[in-house]
Amino acid sequence: MTFDNSKTIISLRIRIFIATVLLLAYVILAYVAKIIKFPLLGLSDTYWIVLLVCIYLILAFYPMVLNYQYVYYSDDGDHIIFRYFFAGIVGGKKNSVEISKSSFAGYKKESSFFGLVQSLILFQQLPEGVAKYPPVFISILSRKERAKVLNSLYLHTPEDATEVKK
Repeated sequence: MTFDNSKTIISLRIRIFIATVLLLAYVILAYVAKIIKFPLLGLSDTYWIVLLVCIYLILAFYPMVLNYQYVYYSDDGDHIIFRYFFAGIVGGKKNSVEISKSSFAGYKKESSFFGLVQSLILFQQLPEGVAKYPPVFISILSRKERAKVLNSLYLHTPEDATEVKK
């Protein structure tokens, strides 16, 4: 199974771009061109700009707070592959985890922030012991997408690794 959430990330970036354009258009129309007259709907220009900037900041930083990541997953072939990076305003370092199916030791699903932030921690069996990878955040995935990835990982987890299956 090969899976990625590129369409979701693209729509998220488009929403942030549109919010930026709308905020800039408001500032230009209200303060530069003076087309918008105040008070508008009974509120002064100060209230409007504070309200719009707050809405913009929520839209812009929501993905960063919830650790939204682009996620590519593939279990085709002899390896389990995760490629991921943060999808907020400031893109993060691109990461890749490639684990041989024969050395895959399991996974652990974690939730925090009232279940809004969800992550997977992958484990690999090495001669020195079990290696633990940094978390892959799956918060942005839909329930169906998350279920597909978790079911696929479950199928590849060895029987003796039940303590890391969660």
